Amino acid sequence: MKSRQSGITLIGFIIVLLVLGFFAFMGMKLVPSYIEYFGVKKAMSQIATAGGAQDLDSIRRDLIFKMGFQYVDDATIQPKDITIDRKNNGGMLNVVYDKRIHFLYNIDFLLHFENAVQLRNAPV
Repeated sequence: MKSRQSGITLIGFIIVLLVLGFFAFMGMKLVPSYIEYFGVKKAMSQIATAGGAQDLDSIRRDLIFKMGFQYVDDATIQPKDITIDRKNNGGMLNVVYDKRIHFLYNIDFLLHFENAVQLRNAPV
């Protein structure tokens, strides 16, 4: 009787490890940016529920202050990325920004994030 072995070869195992390692490295590069984005969303919802009629500059200042507690990097969102649109007798707080992450050699990821929340009271 012939004994037949089954399983993965050493070369196949190394290839599987390389593919898994590649995706693990990609995840280690991308996950912090998405965690930071969820911090931005949380800070925006805190501003939206706080209410109070404020001007754009004070909303920007409060939002940047609250993002500091959410571990959002100061260089990630610039004041120009924070806008307010007035629609239907209300204000929408918008944050739109891009983040570039170096991956390998000359390969970068460009992530585009945007979020909008309804403000309780429209700014003056």
